[in-house]
Amino acid sequence: MARALAPAAPAATGAWREGDPAGHRRFADVGDLPLQLGGVLPQVRLAYETWGTLAADGSNAVLVEHALTGDSHVTGDAGPGHPTAGWWSALVGPGGAVDTDRWFVVAANVVGGCQGSTGPSSPRPGTSRPWGSAFPRITVADQVAAEARLADTLGITRFAAVLGGSMGGMRSLEWAAAQPDRVGAALVLASAAASSADQIGGQSAQITAIVSDPGWRGGDYHDAPDGQGPHTGLGLARRLAHLSYRTAAELDVRFGRDAQFGEDPLDPAAPGRYAVQSYLDHHADKLVRRFDAGSYVALTDAMNTWDVGLGRGGTEAALAAVRTPMVVVAVDSDRLYPVADSRRIVEAAPAVVGGLRVVTSTSGHDGFLLEADQIAPLVTETLRLGAR
Repeated sequence: MARALAPAAPAATGAWREGDPAGHRRFADVGDLPLQLGGVLPQVRLAYETWGTLAADGSNAVLVEHALTGDSHVTGDAGPGHPTAGWWSALVGPGGAVDTDRWFVVAANVVGGCQGSTGPSSPRPGTSRPWGSAFPRITVADQVAAEARLADTLGITRFAAVLGGSMGGMRSLEWAAAQPDRVGAALVLASAAASSADQIGGQSAQITAIVSDPGWRGGDYHDAPDGQGPHTGLGLARRLAHLSYRTAAELDVRFGRDAQFGEDPLDPAAPGRYAVQSYLDHHADKLVRRFDAGSYVALTDAMNTWDVGLGRGGTEAALAAVRTPMVVVAVDSDRLYPVADSRRIVEAAPAVVGGLRVVTSTSGHDGFLLEADQIAPLVTETLRLGAR
C-alpha cells in the first residue's frame, strides 16, 4: 500500500492576499477610518459579497455579520478564493430564512480580518510590506463604522435587519446602538453586551499562545518561509477556543477516553493521542491554513474591549437607550456566552421583542451555526420586524 504523503507545510499566513483568486468577493475603498481608541486607520478597504437584488427604494437590504474566524462567504460552496463553504448556507439563499429571491444580502469581512479587508496581513499604505506589528488596535465600534461606510458606497441608507452571532452579535448590537436610523431590527445571537472577566481571561490566554510563539516575530512574520509562521501558537489558540465552543457532555459522548485509531495514549515509549486530541489537532491545522495569526490577535483583542456602553454612560445605560427592535437569542448549553449574558441585554433593553429566546443544543456555543431549524423562525421574525 502506498504511504500517504505528509501535508505540505502551511504558509506563514493563511490570509487572502493580492493575486489570490477573488472568488465571489468584491472590494470597496471606504477611506480613512478614525478609531475609537485613538488614531486613524488609512485607506481602509472592505471585502464583501452580496446576494439578491437591491430594491429601487433600498428597502430590502440585510446585513449578515460573521464571527471571529468567519468571513464574507456566508453562503455558497468552497472553491477558488473560498477555502470553506458558506458558514450559514442553511439559512441564507433562495427560499431560505433569508430568502435571497426577496432580500438583498450583504456580508463584509471585518476590518482587522484576513479575507480581503484591511488587516495585519494587508499592505500598509506607503510601504511595500504588510501592516504586521504596526496595525493599530481596533474595536467592534470601528468595524461597524467601516460597515456603515460600505453601506454608503452601496447606496444603502437603511438595513431592514442586521443579523449576527457571537462576535457578529456584538456588531449587530453595536449597529442598533450606534446607527438607530439605519437599522430596522437586529438579531443578537449567542453574544453579550460587554465581555466578561471569564471571556477576557480565556481570550487573553489565546493571544498569549500566539505572541509567545517564536514564529510570531513581534507580529512581522508574513514574509517568513512556509512552515515558519506562528503556527504552533495559532493552533494552540484554536484548540483553547474550540473547547469553549463545544460542551463537555458532547465531547464525552463523541470521544470519551477513546484512543485515536492506530495510536496508544498509554504507550510509555511513544505516547499516541486520544481521539479528542486528534479532533482538536484537526481543527487547529485547518485554521492555520486559512487564517492569519495577526488577525486572530487583533479581532480577539476587539472582543476583549467590547462593551456597548463605551462612551455611552455604561452598559445598562446604553442598552436602555437602544430603540431598534431586537431579537435576543441564547444557546442553552453555551459556555462561552452563557444564557446570563443574553438575559442581561433583555433585562436592560426595552427594545427587546418577546423576551429572551433560548435555542436548545448539545453543541454549545457552536449551536448558533448548527441549529438552523430553531434559528430560522427567529431570523424570519427579525426580518418581519425590520421590514417596511
